[in-house]
Amino acid sequence: FRPLSFCIVDAVRSAPTVGRAGNYRRPQGHIAHLRMQARLALKHTTSGPTLRRNQASRLPQRLLPASSAPRHSRAMSSSTTTNTAAAAAAAGAAAAGSLEPLVSVDWLAERFNDPAVRILDTAWYMPVHQRNNHADHRAARIPGARFFDIDGVTADPRVAQGLPHMLPSEQGFAAAMDALGITNDSTVVLYDHLGIFSAPRVWWTFKVFGHDRVTVLQGGLPAWRARGLPLECDPAPPDEIMFAASRACAAPPPATSYRAVLDGSKVRTLEDMVANATSRKEQVMDARSWGRFIGTEPEPRPGLRGGHIPGSRSLPFPTLLEGGAYKPAEQLQAAFRAAGVDPRRPLVGSCGSGLTACVLALGLYLVNGTLAPIYDGSWSEYGAREDVPVSTSEEDP
Repeated sequence: FRPLSFCIVDAVRSAPTVGRAGNYRRPQGHIAHLRMQARLALKHTTSGPTLRRNQASRLPQRLLPASSAPRHSRAMSSSTTTNTAAAAAAAGAAAAGSLEPLVSVDWLAERFNDPAVRILDTAWYMPVHQRNNHADHRAARIPGARFFDIDGVTADPRVAQGLPHMLPSEQGFAAAMDALGITNDSTVVLYDHLGIFSAPRVWWTFKVFGHDRVTVLQGGLPAWRARGLPLECDPAPPDEIMFAASRACAAPPPATSYRAVLDGSKVRTLEDMVANATSRKEQVMDARSWGRFIGTEPEPRPGLRGGHIPGSRSLPFPTLLEGGAYKPAEQLQAAFRAAGVDPRRPLVGSCGSGLTACVLALGLYLVNGTLAPIYDGSWSEYGAREDVPVSTSEEDP
């Protein structure tokens, strides 16, 4: 009997076969084995069973316990609290026939083999992280998870004009969903490797394309690891599986099974933001650091001015998080108000490239159930222009 926190590999040792739309077909023995491991692991402590050092040293590398596997992020100190809160919210939503924006590891552990549930690894990093999202997905993933490449499922480079990970076209997104085996009725669970960082961007993307049954794993992969739940480590997914969605998005077929309809009211353009700098019809919340907001800290992308869109409010995205997970709703609301943002009034999210602004957008959704628009180009676009107003004031009117 294999210890519960082991990095689980296929019970059948042959490489996974590829089914329709590039999906893995997992052997039935593997499915039953992983389900049993998850259920039993949930009965143990959050750290899972402990092995003596000499025991761990004799294990093959691909079967190292989750507690001994290489980690790049600290285990969540508040995982028990956040998982309990997310589980309660998800249970209430299930009773009401809807899906909460956050789910707990307990919730996912009971459902990760449900054919109606699709799990996506949305790992993405900034250069400062010094990590590779492709390598991390190959090394360890939640069983059955597919890779969603934020820089691959994106706008045509000719349309994006060099801006990073802009929203894809409706046809491109639909083609990516077909490649991932996702239908309009699928329940989609998103996670990333830093707790809460990149998954909210993909959550917002699904939402603006009309897919409501999408949720984020509270605490991400670190929370899953902390519970000693099974991971798939070997064999690594082949490139034709890992990058199928990106390739489909880049060259979508004439017809797709998935139907994507973009809600343009949730996307802001450069022209919108310039006009709003004068009209102030919408509040703008900026997820970048305070130093970047007031122009004292250099931008990570070359050629950008320092400062912010006039009238913006600084709300660095880590303010909403604790231990790699979202804070409770009442603390989120307090954070918005402390930044001078009224959650009851229209809000737009902005950041460096449209990614961490979505951490704020999901935080707002947890407070009032409203999906905030995002300035998709964000400072990568705005800060590159010399013909738009910029402020470095600490207190804009």
